[in-house]
Amino acid sequence: MTAITLPSPDAYDPKPRRASVAVEVGGVIIGGGAPVVVQSMTNTDTADIDATVAQVAALYKAGSEIVRITVDRDESAAAVPKIRERLLRLGMDVPLVGDFHYIGHKLLADHPACAEALAKYRINPGNVGFKDKKDKQFAEIVEMAIRYDKPVRIGVNWGSLDQELLTRLMDENAAIGSPLSARQVTREAIVQSALLSAELAEEIGLPRNRIILSAKVSQVQDLIAVYSMLADRSDHALHLGLTEAGMGSKGIVASSAAMGYVLQHGIGDTVRVSLTPEPNGDRTREVQVAQELLQVMGFRQFVPVVAACPGCGRTTSTVFQELAQKIQDDLRKNMPTWRDKYPGVEGLNVAVMGCIVNGPGESKHADIGISLPGTGENPAAPIFIDGEKAMTLRGPNIAQDFEALVADYIEKRYGRKTAAE
Repeated sequence: MTAITLPSPDAYDPKPRRASVAVEVGGVIIGGGAPVVVQSMTNTDTADIDATVAQVAALYKAGSEIVRITVDRDESAAAVPKIRERLLRLGMDVPLVGDFHYIGHKLLADHPACAEALAKYRINPGNVGFKDKKDKQFAEIVEMAIRYDKPVRIGVNWGSLDQELLTRLMDENAAIGSPLSARQVTREAIVQSALLSAELAEEIGLPRNRIILSAKVSQVQDLIAVYSMLADRSDHALHLGLTEAGMGSKGIVASSAAMGYVLQHGIGDTVRVSLTPEPNGDRTREVQVAQELLQVMGFRQFVPVVAACPGCGRTTSTVFQELAQKIQDDLRKNMPTWRDKYPGVEGLNVAVMGCIVNGPGESKHADIGISLPGTGENPAAPIFIDGEKAMTLRGPNIAQDFEALVADYIEKRYGRKTAAE
């Protein structure tokens, strides 16, 4: 008989977080062992102050802890301090990141109020300037960051990679006996671009704890490779993201597969899910996906979890689906106010199950759960609270009655207690 060798209990747990330098961005800590930060980006014209304030506010309410905005021309730069001021008046002290390309050095110099209002500058080494101007214009942005004490994200992008660096590495690779593939060389060029740019920024005088690196690619395996390489060769805080991830389920699956892998291996300090919205779609969807990725992997808690069965031939009624959707939507909608009113409510687990097969068991595992009657079952729905059967609901208002029970449970468990109580 062959002996069975069992793995250690923690063999399949996430790897310890990679030790990275902590960077403070407008009061939010990225790296240094801090929780992984969720961020997003607007798609409004930044010069349109009303539209940009509205979208930043929506992203912030959805849970984006940092929001990036495009600063591409004088009108956009001039709008930034006004956007910041308007948000503060709304009670939203959300760090704003300026996304600069081509003329960022000039915009920061010409608009000091913009330079001051932003919490971080994002520089793409491939788009900061060309030929002999590249290093000079990069240096000017770094010097502005030093002057205003702002951190910088050096964000390399696959689609705008430094062509001089790539050409040199390709030539060197062609000269060796067993050359690497073009894809491998391109990955190396991305990593070197980030590391060399960070080295130059430090030489200019930007402290290491004011630098974040990112290496955006559009394929899952490339993301895994370049971030693994960066993690091996640097202790800079890392911003994760799959660029041009795509629309709908494709973008969600690709981003989750890529970032889930590197997060499981202890790599990554902040994430952005770059989803293409549906026409007139909700930009906050990318925030929700980023939160759900971190939550299902056990790294953070953002909103209560609603467990619901997928349905089968025993559940021809759509009641459990509708109830699960309603409760999930209500929980997410209420979280902006509940975070203060009900401390810890993000750890709540609710189960909405559709028949007797797994319903009672799943409901017992949740904080509060309902097992709705399946096809042919008695029209009764047992309710389980804290692992014990508490009651059975009957009649035409089962769904509404359960919603009221969830609200009551949240108030009793998470409501703030007065001194008298």
